[in-house]
Amino acid sequence: MRELVRTNDMVMISFIESLLRRDEILHLVVDGNTSVLEGSVGILPRRILVDDSYYDQAATLMRDAGIENELREI
Repeated sequence: MRELVRTNDMVMISFIESLLRRDEILHLVVDGNTSVLEGSVGILPRRILVDDSYYDQAATLMRDAGIENELREI
């Protein structure tokens, strides 16, 4: 799995998930439980992970949607 995005913006997470679902790209949103433990202040980001083989396709979706600045390219 490769990290696609790291953010605490729930609207952005929802939007990215909708893009990934539309193109049937399997993904995981992780660190949600950690975010809840910190008291819903929104300090700790959540991460969206995709399989390595789908990373390029997912990144292209984000670029096409105009949100390439959210990509976590390592």
